[in-house]
Amino acid sequence: MRAARVGFALLGRSAPGLAAGLAERLFFTPPPRRPSPRIAAFLAGGSRRDVVVGGTRLACWRFGRGPAVLLAHGWGGVGGQLSAFVEPLVAQGFSVVAFDAPGHGRSGGRMSSLVDFAHALRGVADAERAVHAVIAHSLGGAATALALRDGLRARRAVFLGAPADPEAWTREFARRFGLGAPVMDRMRARAEARLGVRWKDLEILGLAPSLETPLLLVHDRDDAEVSWQEGAALAAAWPGARLLTTAGLGHRRILREASVVAAAVGFVAEEGGEAAPDLTSRLEAEMFDRDLRWRRQSAASRLLASG
Repeated sequence: MRAARVGFALLGRSAPGLAAGLAERLFFTPPPRRPSPRIAAFLAGGSRRDVVVGGTRLACWRFGRGPAVLLAHGWGGVGGQLSAFVEPLVAQGFSVVAFDAPGHGRSGGRMSSLVDFAHALRGVADAERAVHAVIAHSLGGAATALALRDGLRARRAVFLGAPADPEAWTREFARRFGLGAPVMDRMRARAEARLGVRWKDLEILGLAPSLETPLLLVHDRDDAEVSWQEGAALAAAWPGARLLTTAGLGHRRILREASVVAAAVGFVAEEGGEAAPDLTSRLEAEMFDRDLRWRRQSAASRLLASG
């Protein structure tokens, strides 16, 4: 990191254009990640069907039969991370489609972006012809909002730890690598030309009021990667959105928490598009009360031990 900061500092003064090009490649290149043995074993139980979107091959897996629910992972993730949602959704009569975004997992491409995520989501949805819902984590939630703005049709959406301010990512990137405004301005201009979008058109809070898809947001108070305040702001801006707040789960454990999965699946299956008030209020109370959760887990362990 120190070497990168020194290098960018030198290039920023002597060759800002080159610095901007290197910064763009670094910013839009996902961290390398291969599926864990657990995820690989899980995906092996699905039906593999790749989809080509914009010339990029996307690895997709289908589970079950029925109306389609798409699972969208976040930056640096893979589709199999949302595996906890599959069995409950299939039990409710849905088919589930997990996919690796461009530049991630087993899909093609090296660079990726919020825009590429949104294009991929729409491409997978088009291949399915009809989509009942999308369950999305982190950047996948922001991408789902863009896809809905651009024509994706879904009757429900669930966001888990989703960001509302993409510009915050660039500010943190600039701070981490010591990049000045001239380099960042050039980087944004290069990205806008390559992706065919304006940076300001990616403001999720700005487009949220125009979206009508029923939305459940689940966000953890202890999320160190995307602040709870972002989730709360998005819920306030999205008409009719419901915010379910958890505690102690962070940014990734929220994907495996049984009560979160139950709330999301219940919302997806709810005909009226609203989470059942008694269920979500009970979940909120239990998630904030860590002692209660521990006592219930201990009681369950004792019951299993007693046979």
